[in-house]
Amino acid sequence: MQKVLIVSETQSYLLVSLQERLEELGFEILHVGADPDAVSKISHNIDLMFIFADETLIDMHQGLTYLKDKATEDDIPIFVSGDSTQIKEIMNDIPMHLIQKEFPRPINVGEVADAINSYIFTFGKHNKRKILVVDDSGAMLRNVKGWLEEKYQVILANSGAMAIKYLATNRPDLVLLDYEMPVVDGKQVLEMIRSETEFSSIPVIFLTSKGDKESVMQVMALKPDGYLLKTMPPEQIKKAVDDFFEKRKAMGK
Repeated sequence: MQKVLIVSETQSYLLVSLQERLEELGFEILHVGADPDAVSKISHNIDLMFIFADETLIDMHQGLTYLKDKATEDDIPIFVSGDSTQIKEIMNDIPMHLIQKEFPRPINVGEVADAINSYIFTFGKHNKRKILVVDDSGAMLRNVKGWLEEKYQVILANSGAMAIKYLATNRPDLVLLDYEMPVVDGKQVLEMIRSETEFSSIPVIFLTSKGDKESVMQVMALKPDGYLLKTMPPEQIKKAVDDFFEKRKAMGK
C-alpha cells in the first residue's frame, strides 16, 4: 500500500476529510508535526509528502530541513498548502525544485486528493530505474526531473557534496552529472565514484553546457559513460537516456 505523509501542526476537520478521502482511494496515511524529534523517527517508505503550512509550522526550520533531506534522499515529491506568504516561507527551507505542486488556501479536499492520486499513479517510483541528477542549478534539476520522471525514479542533488552523501547509502542505475559545479565539481564526484569498489560500476553521463571540441575532449578524457549537452532539446535528452538503458538491457545489465 502506498503511503502519504501529512505534515501539519494541527488536525483540523479539513485534514481529517483529506485523510478519509485518500484512504478511500487506497492510501495509507501517516501524520506528523514538524517537530525535529518526531520527524527524525520517520522510517516508513513514503510515496508523497503533503505539508499543511500554518504560522507555527513555518517557524520549525530544523524539522523542515530534515523533511527536505529525506525528500531528497528518498525521492519523495512534496505538495504544499498554505497562503502565499506561508508557501514562500516554506521555500526558505525546502527548495522549489522539490515542491511538485502548491495549493493556495482555501483548498478543495476532493481536488487535492485527486491530484495526489493522479501524481502517484503517473509518476510513482515503484519498479522504475533510479537516476541521480546532480546540478547546482535548481531550474535545471526541475527541468530534468520533469522530462524523465514519468518513466524513471529521479533523485535530485544540488551539489557534488550532496551527491556523494546520497551515494554513500544508495545505488542509482545512472548518474547524470553536471560537469561544472562550485566546491565539488563533476570531475571530483566521478573520481570518487570510480575510486570506490562498491560504486565503481555505477554508470555516469556528464551534463555540460559546452559543446566545443576542446571541452568535449576534456570531458571524455575522464572516461564517463557519455555526455549530454544541456542545450539539447528535452526529447533528445530523454531519447539518449532511453537508448542508454536499452543498450544495457541488451547487454544483460
